[in-house]
Amino acid sequence: MTPVLVFDIETIPDIAGLRRLRADWRDLADAEVAECAFNERREKTGGDFLPLYLQRIVAISCALRNDAGFRVGSIGAASDPEAALIQSFFGMIDRHTPQIVSWNGSCFDLPVLHYRGLLAGVSAARYWELGVDDPEFRYNNYIGRYHTRHTDLMDVLSMYQSRANAPLDVLSKLAGYPGKLGMDGSQVWRAYRDGQLEQIRSYCETDVVNTYLLFNRFQKMRGVVNDEQRTAEETLVRESLQRLPAPHWREYLGAWPDGAAAAT
Repeated sequence: MTPVLVFDIETIPDIAGLRRLRADWRDLADAEVAECAFNERREKTGGDFLPLYLQRIVAISCALRNDAGFRVGSIGAASDPEAALIQSFFGMIDRHTPQIVSWNGSCFDLPVLHYRGLLAGVSAARYWELGVDDPEFRYNNYIGRYHTRHTDLMDVLSMYQSRANAPLDVLSKLAGYPGKLGMDGSQVWRAYRDGQLEQIRSYCETDVVNTYLLFNRFQKMRGVVNDEQRTAEETLVRESLQRLPAPHWREYLGAWPDGAAAAT
């Protein structure tokens, strides 16, 4: 089977980059630098969501489905530098040439990975292949918005219209899955400042499982699998999570009763 790699990232303000750009912020504490950036953004846009190139990646979580089964986790260790996380992510693409799947990856996760990977000097040859060295990538590559090597599930389901976008948490719960547990993206900066990086990684991991389960339903809707195969895949995911010792998986499974998704 073609491996499927579902991914998600979590970010915080790029404090070092902001200090580099703003000499008058260089003596401020990290929280003060971030608040100055948020305030400027609020004045400009009405919200505090920073430009993608000013966001630093602190977690990358992935779910990999291949012939060996289903695996989920976060890349590297919590203490690993950003560059190592990004290089490891693109290294997985180099090794597996998977179909990659995301929720809003075209508008957020991948552009952030592009900017941060460029600044970090990472190598991602397979990801950027456009058919020069491998003709199979000419009309189906990771970069083309309407190609399938990367499926941004939110983008596809909304017919590429932002006004039709649906939140991952809401659609997951409507489908009978647990949805987000513990926090959401708006809380990551505070959690990071409180030293809760492991909790951030756990939250990111549950997001990729939600995304994979929705992708499995999408595969049934488009005729790639039948309903029996879809249910079997959900059973595989459930059984795989049951073998993992981390507490957040017990919480996740507790919010996903047997048969809940199949009944929708």
